[in-house]
Amino acid sequence: MNLVGSDRAGAIAVEALREACLSAGADDAGFATIDSPQLGGEGREILNRFPFARTLISLVFKLNRENIRTPHRSIANLEFHQTTERANETARHLVRHLESQGFRAVNPAAGFPMEMEAWPGRLWTVSHKPVAVAAGMGRMGLNRLVLHPVHGAFITLATIVTDALVAEYGRSLDHDPCLECKLCVAACPTGAISGDGAFDFSACYTHNYREFMGGFVDWAETVATSGSARKLRAKISDAESVSMWQSLSFGPNYKAAYCMSVCPAGEDVIGAYRDHRGEFVKEVVKPLTEKVETLYVIKGSDAERHAAKRFPHKRRKTVRNTLRPNSIQSFLTGLPRTFQRGASEGLAAVYHFEFRGEETERATVTISGGKLDVKPGLVGRPDLVLRADSKTWIRFLAKEIWLPWALLRGGIRLQGDPRLLVAFGRCFPG
Repeated sequence: MNLVGSDRAGAIAVEALREACLSAGADDAGFATIDSPQLGGEGREILNRFPFARTLISLVFKLNRENIRTPHRSIANLEFHQTTERANETARHLVRHLESQGFRAVNPAAGFPMEMEAWPGRLWTVSHKPVAVAAGMGRMGLNRLVLHPVHGAFITLATIVTDALVAEYGRSLDHDPCLECKLCVAACPTGAISGDGAFDFSACYTHNYREFMGGFVDWAETVATSGSARKLRAKISDAESVSMWQSLSFGPNYKAAYCMSVCPAGEDVIGAYRDHRGEFVKEVVKPLTEKVETLYVIKGSDAERHAAKRFPHKRRKTVRNTLRPNSIQSFLTGLPRTFQRGASEGLAAVYHFEFRGEETERATVTISGGKLDVKPGLVGRPDLVLRADSKTWIRFLAKEIWLPWALLRGGIRLQGDPRLLVAFGRCFPG
C-alpha cells in the first residue's frame, strides 16, 4: 500500500495510514505530532532519543476481558504476554512498511526489554500512555490506565516513532470514559489507588511488579545472604522461588492488575455494569477481593497498613524497597515515587539538602498536609538542613553505613532538630 499522497505535500493520508495499521493487526490507531502539548515532557524525551521524530503512531490492541478478570493469574498473564507479542510484531511490520516507503521509523518495545542501565530511573524509551492520550486513543483513568472509548481499560499499547508527516493528527477524546465508580480503589490489594486521585507508586510497584526488575533484586539478595537452604526456605517458600523461576523463563508475571480487571469503562464493557451492578460486583470484583493470596509490602508503608485493615484474610509479606537510588539525582527524582502520605500525617517541615563531592546538588523538600514537594535550590526557611558528601549519603540510604558513623566522620552534618530526619525517614520506609 502506497502511503504517500494527500492534500499536504509529502504527508501521509490519515485514512491510508490507519488502514495500514489495522491491516497489520492493530485494533485501533491514532496519530500525534511530536509538538503536541498533551505530550508534556514526553515529547522532549522522545526527541532526545530519536531526533528525527515528527509523528507518533499510537497502536491499540484489545485484551480478552475474561482472561484478565480471572483470579487465576497464569491465564491473565498469558493474555498480557500474547497480546504484547502481537503488539511488537505489528509495530515491527509497520516500521518495515514505512521504511519501504522511504520514511525513517522505529518501534520501541511495547513492554520489555528496556534500558536497564538507567535503573532505577527512566528505563523506557517511549511512554506509550501520554502518546495514546495525545493521539486521541483514550484518557487516563483513576486507575492510571488509558481508557479507550470502546475497549476501556482492556488494551495494550505500542508506539511507532517516524519522520513521516500525517495530513491530520488526532484530537483529544471529547469525553472521559472513566465512570468514577471507584471499583479500582476497592479492588487494589495494596491501596495504591485512592479515591481522591492520589497514587502510591511504591505500593503498586512492590506488589504487582514483584517478579519484574526490583523484586528479583530482593529475591537474589535474600538467596545470597541466607547462608543455607534451610534458612532460605524460612525466608522464601519453594512456591515463591518456583514462581520467580517461571517469570524468568516465560516472561514476568503481574501479581494483580485488578485495577484493569474490575474497570467497567468503554462501550464494549459498560453494559454489564450499568444494567446489573450488583451482579457485576459479585462476579467480577469479589473473586479478586476475596482471593487468599500473598501481598508484598514494605515494612512501615501505607500499603502494609491498608492490607492489614482492608484484606486481613490475605497474607502479608514484608520485603525490601528496591527503588534504591544510586545517585543524588535518582534520590531526588525518586522521592515522589516512594513517599507515603499516611506515614507523613502530622508532619509539616521544610528540608534543605546540600550535597558535595562527586555530585553537587541543592534541593528543598517540603512535607506538609500529606503532600510532598521537591524543588531545585534552597527555597524558604528550613526546619532542618542536611549537608552531606554525596557518596556517603547514597551509601547511607543503601544501609551500607550507619548514621552515627557518618555524623562522627563528618560525611553527614545536620543543622536543626535531628528528630525531623527520623520523621523524614518514616515517610520513605525501607
